[in-house]
Amino acid sequence: MDKYQVAIVGATGMVGGEFIKVLEQRNFPISSMQMFASDRSAGKKLLFAGEEYEVKETGVDSFKNVDIAFFSAGSDISRHFAPLAAKCGAVVIDNSAAFRMDDTVPLVVPEINSGDIRLHKGIIANPNCSTIQMVVALYPLHKVNPIKRIVVTSFQSVSGTGAAAVEELTLQCEQILSGQTPAPHVYPHQIGFNVLPHIDVFLDNGYTKEEWKMLEETRKIMHAESLSVSATCVRVPVYIGHAEAINVEFTNPLSPENARLLLSQAPGVQVMDEPKTNLYPTPRMTAGTDITYVGRIRNDVSHPNGLVMWVVADNIRKGAALNAVQIAEEVIKNNWLRHGG
Repeated sequence: MDKYQVAIVGATGMVGGEFIKVLEQRNFPISSMQMFASDRSAGKKLLFAGEEYEVKETGVDSFKNVDIAFFSAGSDISRHFAPLAAKCGAVVIDNSAAFRMDDTVPLVVPEINSGDIRLHKGIIANPNCSTIQMVVALYPLHKVNPIKRIVVTSFQSVSGTGAAAVEELTLQCEQILSGQTPAPHVYPHQIGFNVLPHIDVFLDNGYTKEEWKMLEETRKIMHAESLSVSATCVRVPVYIGHAEAINVEFTNPLSPENARLLLSQAPGVQVMDEPKTNLYPTPRMTAGTDITYVGRIRNDVSHPNGLVMWVVADNIRKGAALNAVQIAEEVIKNNWLRHGG
């Protein structure tokens, strides 16, 4: 088996750490590994496959001997360095929002549109975490009975914001339980024992940028430009795992029984749906797993062609690192390393 020279940009972040873990767990064929981050993290030591690697500062010469580069260091870093890496011959799989809606950049969830990868010109975009789990659950149904409209409310863990948010949640909970009044820093309001209907910045139309991503990215991934999507994204005091309450209108009626059957046969999906025994997915039980879980599948009593469901996944794994590594695996399997494939 061929092996590849791999780089991780943003290796010291939460998703960067998950890249390391997923690559090791999946025995990704690596001949050499390089880890990059900002100057603040340069010099740190990280373990991969039993070996210690020193983190280097990301620079213009970082990608001369790289086949595949995983980026998770924010949009500004990606905009600056991803084109440089691609110019050096690397295939960049970027976890930021920088290139997702660029018409020349494939936006990929391998279970849905892996064929789009072949069109890459050096950069492949990893979708938003909340979008990934939603489309993994809905596309198997959409193929059989086209979806006309999606109304979704997401309940997103603080890990989606990063390590500082995780630390703030812990601190605020400790402060509240000891009778203190917490002061928010990462979020505009207290997140401990609270929920915030606010993820990313607000747009002029009243939606947040996170909510608008779910509309635009879903259309691009599913090749469904006329699909209607309305999202409300909520930050909740949970460490790992995003949950979504999804209302779907299909072209024709679809029974919950048929939906369960289709989803039980779909790649990357597990149905957990037995209300009589209180069986349904929760973020706690799905943390650290690779699957998108679906439960509470039921008729939408407000529409004859509607279903309602509950979808949960680990946002750091399937919502970020795992999906990116799966993209890289498809690149290798199909010999799509060459730009323009």
